[in-house]
Amino acid sequence: MTQTFADPAASIRLAAAPISWGVCEVPGWGRVLEPPKVLGEMAELGLSATELGPPGYLPDDPSALLRQFGLSLVGGFLATPLHVSVDEAVAAAERSAKQLSAGGAEVLVLAAATGLTGYDERPELTDEQWNTLIRSADAVAEVAAGYGLRTVLHPHVGTYVETEPEVERFLRDSSLPLCVDSGHLMIGGTDPVRLVQQHADRVGHVHLKDVRAAVAERVRAGELTYTAAISQGLYAPLGDGDVDIAEMIRVLRSADYRGWYVLEQDTALPEDETGDVDRPKVDTERSMRYLKSIIGTSHR
Repeated sequence: MTQTFADPAASIRLAAAPISWGVCEVPGWGRVLEPPKVLGEMAELGLSATELGPPGYLPDDPSALLRQFGLSLVGGFLATPLHVSVDEAVAAAERSAKQLSAGGAEVLVLAAATGLTGYDERPELTDEQWNTLIRSADAVAEVAAGYGLRTVLHPHVGTYVETEPEVERFLRDSSLPLCVDSGHLMIGGTDPVRLVQQHADRVGHVHLKDVRAAVAERVRAGELTYTAAISQGLYAPLGDGDVDIAEMIRVLRSADYRGWYVLEQDTALPEDETGDVDRPKVDTERSMRYLKSIIGTSHR
């Protein structure tokens, strides 16, 4: 059941992300729209902040381009192997943090990548590799702090922090806050509402996604790969899926969370130049209307 907040005038800090327009770091993901179209449509929707997008999508110093569209930079996603080498993780963090800092960002969103291409396979991880992962995450946070950035760990499908036991293990073993991604958590088997109820003090950033539970269940059961599930409607505009977005936001606001909420609906566009290019803007606008129906939303 959809809930309406008692104080409809309250606001949240809302941002966008290029992945909602199909811009992803995975080779062969789909058609990649040019930055002026993506950033321009964000601005047309009334949004004034965005995450960075994958490496190489925006310039090393993205600030001038973002200013053209009246956008500020919130943060960016870094999916890198943390379980192999602390030094390699630090080197990746240096490159990412430098770009984020140049753009005036606040947060580095870190994911524990497997080292394989994409998010459809996940080899087993040893306890020794897990310990390296924890040390690497801490080292990345230290590097990012040197650039004035906070680091959050993003539980993500196809990474080494995906399932509910892995999320809880990370929370026990590391002091890093989480990026609470309502979609990836649900696909991995974690109830995002329960997570924020139990660990509100560990929430450092929020990605808002809605998910169709029946498709997510097929991913968890191994019947569909993550990539195939996206093409079969895994993600839905906010309010059209099965995540209780309204309750999650209510809990976060009750816990005095004042960070960013990033509209992120993982999208893959067909390579056909004419196919589906209007869908990202339409879906993002629908998500924004849903948010406005449950809470007065500020786009600052």
